[in-house]
Amino acid sequence: MTVYFIGAGPGAPDLITVRGLRLIQNSPVCLYAGSLVPTEIVEAAPEGALVMDTAPMHLDQIIEEIKKAHDAGHDVARVHSGDPAIYGAVAEQMRRLDVLGIDYDVVPGVPAFAGAAAKMKTELTLPEIAQTIIVTRTGMKASAMPDGEQLEILGQSKATLAIHLSIRNLDYIRRSLEPYYGDDCPVVIAYRATWPDELYIRTTLAGMKEEVRRHKITRTALIMVGKVFGDVEFRDSDLYNADYAHVLRNKGKKKAKQ
Repeated sequence: MTVYFIGAGPGAPDLITVRGLRLIQNSPVCLYAGSLVPTEIVEAAPEGALVMDTAPMHLDQIIEEIKKAHDAGHDVARVHSGDPAIYGAVAEQMRRLDVLGIDYDVVPGVPAFAGAAAKMKTELTLPEIAQTIIVTRTGMKASAMPDGEQLEILGQSKATLAIHLSIRNLDYIRRSLEPYYGDDCPVVIAYRATWPDELYIRTTLAGMKEEVRRHKITRTALIMVGKVFGDVEFRDSDLYNADYAHVLRNKGKKKAKQ
């Protein structure tokens, strides 16, 4: 018996990995994060499977269902949105399973920022513009941000930012980033990225709060900040540069000895 922590991807049902879908199709128990995981994905569970929405459940109740499955010898598909490694709250579940001696495995998924970038046809790392992506959140009602990870500090990098769980904290985001990015820095508000009702609002640090209020967005939105989202000039990378030599395309290869 194994518990499989499966990343369902950002929203579109066909963005789940082949491995993740096959595990769901073969698991007698499917526990999924309701409202964040498309119903089409959990409907792939086998006929007669126990399919349970864990949104109204607390950690002890979730672990109890896993223990029941373990006692019955049934594999569990524990389905989370996006990628389990990013704000998935899986570490605390795995810690409990370690104590109980229950085996588990993790299947990665497409994170929301990658799904949003794909839909916007945007590269998040442009040569000499941005070569770093910071995935973060801001401190609100949930756990506090660790010391040194506040936006006032991260913003000094001027990297591409993917800010989660912070759509109600726009004043703080603007105030923290303005000194480093400028009020006119491009911002994308990605609402329910890749879902049927997805929405991508292109705005700026100065204008994002008004746009969010106008569209009445209060949750399930990702705030993406950086020059890569604007009309920016950048040079071609060296990856496919005909004049650039590397291991797989070595123009400087020594001539064979005569």
